[in-house]
Amino acid sequence: MEKVTQLINDVIAREGGYSNHPDDRGGPTRWGITQSVARKQGYSGDMKHLPRESAMDIYRQLYWLDPKLDQVAERAPLLAAELFDTAVNMGTARAIRFLQRSLNALQRSDNDHLLTLDGVIGSQTLRILDGFLKKRGRQGERVLTRAVDSLQGAKYISLAESRPANRSFLFGWLAHRIGVE
Repeated sequence: MEKVTQLINDVIAREGGYSNHPDDRGGPTRWGITQSVARKQGYSGDMKHLPRESAMDIYRQLYWLDPKLDQVAERAPLLAAELFDTAVNMGTARAIRFLQRSLNALQRSDNDHLLTLDGVIGSQTLRILDGFLKKRGRQGERVLTRAVDSLQGAKYISLAESRPANRSFLFGWLAHRIGVE
């Protein structure tokens, strides 16, 4: 089974079936896909009946292929998996900005080129990532992955602080971040 399929299956297993939690601004959700996202992708039925295959297609296209995480995976599979998880939970642009912020912070000197935090994986982001990985190797991939993960955890805490209803989800969000399921 290809890597992205396993990542998608993991998300679906975590997200579960249908939900419509009163504290969740996403509203009706199935397999972790919100009604709004499903509608934009052409699904018009009741969210309680969104087919699993449709959710898998949405995850693959919107959260893997469109943001070019497949190209990141060719270089750094652990990082791509973390970015996918972050994209699913916080949006692709935020996930990529976390990557760009982390790469900028990990640059070794003021002479290193800094990325614009545009939330897009383009040739410049890939070039900087390639340079970083060339300098730092697999250890660099692990550190960069943890940096993105840390930014995601910090954002979750910020969300709970700014909107008390998010506290309903904070424990689960953080438990997933640290591997406690």
